[in-house]
Amino acid sequence: MNSPRTNLAATLRDLDGRSYGNFKQIRGRYQFGPVQLFIDRVQVDPFASPSKVRVRVDRADAGFPADLTTDRQDRVAAADYLLRAGNAVLSKLDQRAIILGHPGQEVLERSNILIDDSGFEARLLVNLPARGRRILGHQAADVLTRDLPGLARRIFLFEEWADADPSAQGLHDHVQLHRDQLELRNHLGEADLVGFVGNGAILPRRSGDSDRPMPAAEAVAFASPPELAHTVTLSSGRRLTGMAIPRGVTVIVGGGYHGKSTILRALERGVYPHIAGDGREWVITDPSATSIRAEDGRAVTGDDISPFINNLPSGTDTRSFTTTNASGSTSQAANLVEAVEAGARSLLIDEDTSATNFMIRDQRMRALIPADREPITPFVDRIRPLLTGRGVSTVLVAGGSSAFFEVADHVIALDAYVPRDVTAQARDLVGVPEVTSAGDSAATQPADPTGPAGPAGPALTPGPRTPTAKALRPASKTKSARAKGIDRIQFGKSFIDLVAVSQLVDAQQTSGVAEALEYLAEIFDGRTSVAEAVDEIEGMLDTQGIDGLTGHRDHPGHLTRPRPQEIAAALNRYRELRLVE
Repeated sequence: MNSPRTNLAATLRDLDGRSYGNFKQIRGRYQFGPVQLFIDRVQVDPFASPSKVRVRVDRADAGFPADLTTDRQDRVAAADYLLRAGNAVLSKLDQRAIILGHPGQEVLERSNILIDDSGFEARLLVNLPARGRRILGHQAADVLTRDLPGLARRIFLFEEWADADPSAQGLHDHVQLHRDQLELRNHLGEADLVGFVGNGAILPRRSGDSDRPMPAAEAVAFASPPELAHTVTLSSGRRLTGMAIPRGVTVIVGGGYHGKSTILRALERGVYPHIAGDGREWVITDPSATSIRAEDGRAVTGDDISPFINNLPSGTDTRSFTTTNASGSTSQAANLVEAVEAGARSLLIDEDTSATNFMIRDQRMRALIPADREPITPFVDRIRPLLTGRGVSTVLVAGGSSAFFEVADHVIALDAYVPRDVTAQARDLVGVPEVTSAGDSAATQPADPTGPAGPAGPALTPGPRTPTAKALRPASKTKSARAKGIDRIQFGKSFIDLVAVSQLVDAQQTSGVAEALEYLAEIFDGRTSVAEAVDEIEGMLDTQGIDGLTGHRDHPGHLTRPRPQEIAAALNRYRELRLVE
């Protein structure tokens, strides 16, 4: 009897020169020694989406150390390591027909490599070779019966690692780093911190369009101010010292190009673990931290923005504000309340990307325009009630205004990327005493207690928003949602713009968000709120993993797990969203 390898190779050679549609004959399962090959979907045309193919090795044949591939989070790190190893193999082969997926600087749960109790599996996209619309059978046989099984053996058979890494030290170090980063993240909650920036971190990136670190010789390594230095010893024995950012209100100041936005950007990405050598391995942030900015033109559906915008001359009810074209201030207010609704306990804000009238109103403007004639309550008046009433902290970059000094717990100045604690000087400038742990200083009070931000102003606890049962089932939608790059999703005939959602890291994560929208469509029943639905998805992901988004179909495609904040952000930007009245 011929082996499956011989059968598949012979079939492909027989298909040589025939029309491309004949490739559908090769769907099925094949065995190549310890490697199982699954051809799940065959592309219908050489210009269509690539074919979906899996290679799998049973755990007993793989022989990997069980202590590195048993715990769920260890499997995330090990799968990330194997994904990078697989890309290195494909690069050496100069094999471009096989797509394994390229991870960035973050270590995230991805569908590309699956490690489960029974074995190791790679989900691949394969461009089956053709000339025009005619099959190149011999080349296809090389790809499917030689290169793919060879790739699986190279990354999934532990004995194949013997020449390059006989002790699997690289894998061990990768997994241990991930463990330590997660432990440090847990420590943030225990120590009541928003974030931690390790001494020696390299925060600047190579360029504006690269996430790779600037060469160490060209960058200023981070060093914590003594007043904010914090040391933690992890269970692995690793001892770390760096700058602690306590819960509360932290303002980062400094001249232009001195590193303010760079540190904020590092904190944005600190919600994810990073690979060794990234420079931000020990920049760890509250995992719910959300970047907030103005976003002119976005759609808003039923948000209660009344704590910030109220008593509009038009009479519009801002307790359930809806628009298809939000202004800078209304969009930033909506982004903030939606982030809190999605579970954010920390906000990251840069004044450069904020609406000025949303953020501050100086004393002269307050004197000129009475509070009862100004519908906008600036964020400076709400930042402390947001902390004391909702437990939401803020890290704010300010380069042109001192307005937030009065309400800040800590002020950090950056000078040529070197941070200093200037809290005392900032308070002296504005004549505000130290904020105590009980929050009883003048800094806890709104700057204008007689205005809308005062005690009689709108509450910071909006009610739930409940989408209709068909909120994500438009009649015109005939295809599943799909990502169009990192910052756009096609949902039916609509496009969801995610350009302002800056904590998405790659197009695979946006694909994860698209799948999450399809999952939400099943949840919404006219009774489930946005917050409840997003919590339900997060719970499912925690128990079932990223494959749960697609119903555990054989080949889910290449997906990266999104945070609940980004799922909610996409839902909230869907222009056809409708709520129960």
